[in-house]
Amino acid sequence: MYSFLNDYSEGAHPRILDALYKLNDEQNIGYGEDDHCRRAKEAIKRHISRDDVDIHFIPGGTQANQLVVSSFLRPHECVIAVDSGHINVHETGAIEATGHKVVIMPHKDGKLTPDSIEKIIRYHSDEHMVKPGMVYLSNTTELGTIYSKAELIAIRDICNKYGLLLFLDGARLGSALTCDSNDVKISDIAYLTDVFSIGGTKNGALLGEILVITRDNLKEDFRYLIKQRGAMMAKGFVLGIQFEELFRDNLYFSLAKHANEMAKRIAETIKNYGCYFYATPGTNQLFPIMSNTLLKELSKEFQFMIDHEIDDNYCVIRLVTSWATSEESVDKLCEFIGGFYADQNK
Repeated sequence: MYSFLNDYSEGAHPRILDALYKLNDEQNIGYGEDDHCRRAKEAIKRHISRDDVDIHFIPGGTQANQLVVSSFLRPHECVIAVDSGHINVHETGAIEATGHKVVIMPHKDGKLTPDSIEKIIRYHSDEHMVKPGMVYLSNTTELGTIYSKAELIAIRDICNKYGLLLFLDGARLGSALTCDSNDVKISDIAYLTDVFSIGGTKNGALLGEILVITRDNLKEDFRYLIKQRGAMMAKGFVLGIQFEELFRDNLYFSLAKHANEMAKRIAETIKNYGCYFYATPGTNQLFPIMSNTLLKELSKEFQFMIDHEIDDNYCVIRLVTSWATSEESVDKLCEFIGGFYADQNK
């Protein structure tokens, strides 16, 4: 079986494993205050062209999202997201469990728009409703689409107009930044958001995300909040070593680019046989619409996720490539799809 279920099925890139092995007997200070974490922070600051940020290492994406929302909103405030957003769909109510409501709007190709943000703000007009305090985006989105620089600037302008914080979840940021149609630099994100994350779990690390706080009045006492939420690792250097390696020689970006290139080959094959996509393809998550007849045969040799049904005959599936996806597995998938349609046309 070839798996296209997700981008965190494999362990870690060999360079990371090698670094962890070589440094295994090294003694380090705990809780992210070691030299590896310090060097990783310095490398990230160079990449984002900002030295005035606070950087924190968090074990996982849900912890990072919960930390940001619960730490920076007042008790009566809510966070705005699209209906497909990770904090709304895939985090088991982690945000609501902290007492903050996720207020959603329908997505447009997976994305939130300035108009939908403004609609929520105008509707939540008095003290009888939760008050919007933050906008949540993810790049890539849950549908594998990306925000353009113009779209991010427009959302930043709306946030400035209404005094909202802007948080960008970058669990798959590498994939977004190395997409062929992308016009956003990581330094742009550092200047357009108040806080954003850089995901390692889904891009070659064993585990770990980085939180970058760019807004000065959000920085104070954040380590206390990390500890209180159970997200501060005693062996913080395990995360530091990984991100130190990921941001050496642009490994982080080359791994994401490989995942995108593998997905692009699959997308081109699917398009050649007349299949449509539920969301615009371009990154390592693909959402083709396929017949149940094809999917029944496909499931015999490949693992994938059924996203949702279109009707009795068609479904949207999710195919995901990773830093470790082999050309052989992509060739097998493309050959299988081609063979199926060749048989159908006999």
